[in-house]
Amino acid sequence: MNYLEALNRRYSVKKFNKEKTVQPGLISKILEAAKLSASSLGLQPYELIVVQSAEMKEKLIPAFYNPSQISTCSHLIVIVSKNNISTEYIGNYFNQISKTREISLEELTPFRKSISSHIERFSAEEIMTWADKQSYIVLGNLMFAAALEDVDTCPMEGFKQEMIDQILNIDTATEKVAVTLALGYRAEEDEFQSFKKVRKTNETLFKFI
Repeated sequence: MNYLEALNRRYSVKKFNKEKTVQPGLISKILEAAKLSASSLGLQPYELIVVQSAEMKEKLIPAFYNPSQISTCSHLIVIVSKNNISTEYIGNYFNQISKTREISLEELTPFRKSISSHIERFSAEEIMTWADKQSYIVLGNLMFAAALEDVDTCPMEGFKQEMIDQILNIDTATEKVAVTLALGYRAEEDEFQSFKKVRKTNETLFKFI
């Protein structure tokens, strides 16, 4: 399937087939797409929680305003964004650069200072907004990768923040749930799969200058 076919087939599933599970190998490939996502400064200010156990999905049902996807999906990916970027976090990032690219930390000092000074200019609110934006880049890549693998998805923001934080044991002082993505295979009775896509025309969407 080419990418336009995949995107045309994709829609936000309202009900999944509970009898069909996305196999571990496919989940790993889709998660690799998230790992390879672009992120500002390369800092990846987020982590992904992959909910696959029936017990945990059952606990999460009341946390969502529209529970039909959670109660039927194969997996739920919860993207958790950072509330702040600490000196330690940046240090760990540069330790990884040094190890991966076999470059000494001393050689990386100018780059590290540049990133640190950039982050320090942000207010606490700006850091949270910035991290949320990076999380949505990951979300887009997850949806696209899943579509190419013929795996259906539904992105969801409609959840009760305090409840989902408590169930997933989120450290709200340092992080927050930004967005979630249900994965699985569409149920035959989900009528939304037959609806034609409604999108802006090229003339109203694109402007060439």
